[in-house]
Amino acid sequence: MSSQQSQPPASPTPPISTPVLLLMAVTCGLCAGGNYFNQPLLHSIAVGLNVSEGTAASTVTIAQVSYAIGLLLLVPLGDMLERRRLAVALTLLAAIGQFISGFAHSIAMLAVGTAMAGLFSVAAQVLVPLAATLSAPEHRGRAVGLVMSGLLTGILAARSVAGLLSSLGGWSTVYLVAGTAMILIAAALWRVLPDSRNPQRGSYGETLRSMGELLTRFPRLRSRTLLGALAFASVSSMFSTMALLLSGPSFGLGDGAIGLVGLAGVTGALMASFAGRLADRGYLQSTSGAAALMLVASWAVLWMGGSSLMWFIAGLLLIDIALQGVHISNQNVVYALQPEARSRLNAVYMTGYFIGAAAGSAAGSVAFQRGGWDASCALGAVLATAGLAVWLWDLRPGRSTSQLAPAVSHAVTAP
Repeated sequence: MSSQQSQPPASPTPPISTPVLLLMAVTCGLCAGGNYFNQPLLHSIAVGLNVSEGTAASTVTIAQVSYAIGLLLLVPLGDMLERRRLAVALTLLAAIGQFISGFAHSIAMLAVGTAMAGLFSVAAQVLVPLAATLSAPEHRGRAVGLVMSGLLTGILAARSVAGLLSSLGGWSTVYLVAGTAMILIAAALWRVLPDSRNPQRGSYGETLRSMGELLTRFPRLRSRTLLGALAFASVSSMFSTMALLLSGPSFGLGDGAIGLVGLAGVTGALMASFAGRLADRGYLQSTSGAAALMLVASWAVLWMGGSSLMWFIAGLLLIDIALQGVHISNQNVVYALQPEARSRLNAVYMTGYFIGAAAGSAAGSVAFQRGGWDASCALGAVLATAGLAVWLWDLRPGRSTSQLAPAVSHAVTAP
């Protein structure tokens, strides 16, 4: 950035401990998972607020759009502001949004709470690069993987937890419980996280403009963002249609049973930490390639799952494990490109990642309506194969993992 002010280097902080990483992982799970609470509750919300289910479903879009805005406008602040204060403040603001939703007596009030919770839930995307910054270089992949495991577990478990709490105390219960938990965990973060500030900072406008410059400057940011977008699009095309398959004539499962099947994906989320460990051991590109290949293969298993629940669950496990392998290796590549810009790099990458998710969900629904599960599997396989092609493109001379060595060495001195 053109007018950055150089500050004296911050004194080194000790490597972050596993208990603190686990606390960050839980925070990420609560923040990110909060955007998915409403999905299994739409009928109850519609009845409780006396609106149509279509109107209630608008809160799903509000949560997604708000989160995307937060990625673009708030996550880059991690390169400007003191990160502990930023993460805690965003978590508290997200908690207020959950409370507004929990006390909502109209759809308008619920929409405000959903938008606020979605916007500030990007605290999770401040904590992930912070975990990389605070970790010793030889354990950076493990740290990112562990925190991402919490985030992904929160997303996958949110629907089931919301359904359970709703059955115990009504649809608003999950929001009130989540808000209370987020306040408590924000207090814990404030106590245990060390101060962390970028020694080079510019204005907010410069920070936002620099994201475009980063995308132009680093070919690997472009290729890894595209790979992540295609992988998440492939997986999202499955998640947007699995309920239609499982509730249809082939299986006839109810909402509760479908939620339990979806929980099988939590195992895949827990593999994120393992993928991070492989990256630490120097298997970054091979982890990416194996995961991209597994993503393609998982669609063959899911296709067989069109008439067999056992095969479907096996495919669900494979596709989740593959996505985490792609995603964690992508993040390790991206964070090493310019350590002092990790928050902005993460904002660029995650924006592309979630654009892929939205596009995959929409395309999956269209494919299922036109050709059933076979068409959904064909679409998912095509998207996964395109991702594998991007990984091969990323292997071109001058773009290999070995080219990241200087950046990784530089990352040791990052604040």
